[in-house]
Amino acid sequence: MWSKGLGVLLLLTLPALAQVRTNPVTPLVPVVLAPRQHAPIRIRGVRPDGSVESTNWSGYAVVGSAFTVAKGSWTVPAVNCSKTPNTYSSFWVGIDGYSSSTVEQTGTDSDCSGRTADYYAWYEFYPAGSVLITSVPIAVGNQMSAEVSYNGSQFTITITNETTGKSFTKTSSVSGAQRTSAEWIAEAPCCTRRGGILPLADFGTVDFGQDYTNISGTNDATDSSTSGPISAFGGNVNEITMVSNSGRDEAVPSALTSDGTSFDVVWKSE
Repeated sequence: MWSKGLGVLLLLTLPALAQVRTNPVTPLVPVVLAPRQHAPIRIRGVRPDGSVESTNWSGYAVVGSAFTVAKGSWTVPAVNCSKTPNTYSSFWVGIDGYSSSTVEQTGTDSDCSGRTADYYAWYEFYPAGSVLITSVPIAVGNQMSAEVSYNGSQFTITITNETTGKSFTKTSSVSGAQRTSAEWIAEAPCCTRRGGILPLADFGTVDFGQDYTNISGTNDATDSSTSGPISAFGGNVNEITMVSNSGRDEAVPSALTSDGTSFDVVWKSE
């Protein structure tokens, strides 16, 4: 499992020094932060308009059965690390995770390591850990496309930096995958020491879909009965707003564009 930027060791220094003096053969045992993951949705509630509140996701999910393809595109957003140091934001397309316990996904992060911005691509077959994709470097403003597909026995993820032409593909089987949803998501990833959601970086606005990226066929999905853009799934489309535990909006999606493919997500300040 990959843990970029989170290898922070928290030591209780005074008790530890006292322990070393009285029992020098006992090693110090540091407390290590759990590595970051891109986990299934954590739903807080449903709003009067029927949209969903989540503490870790914002964007759109469609539900159905036997999904075989999800395609997405987005523009890598800049993060304001002076305003939100030591924070994280992820942008991805995937299958599963809205109504099941696995997620097959690939995307990018725009993070703040202290006050330094960090941009990178990754993939994850959750609950397996997130894996850094070093062969596809990214930068602010790059146009990204991604696809998750299922061939009857295995999932394949492909992510492409359309600006540079660099691409990466990985295939894996995933035990217990239900293929009951597809998603296009801005996320606050996991995990704090106690398994909670990490603080969300100020990413400003992130744009998803072909109307913003000019990458055709995104954002689309295919399941057993429907194939097309997000809006083609009709009553099975779920709009998701990220909120704090107290219910304050943290990341808010726009309505879908007129062709049903595209939207943006806006970070909300306190």
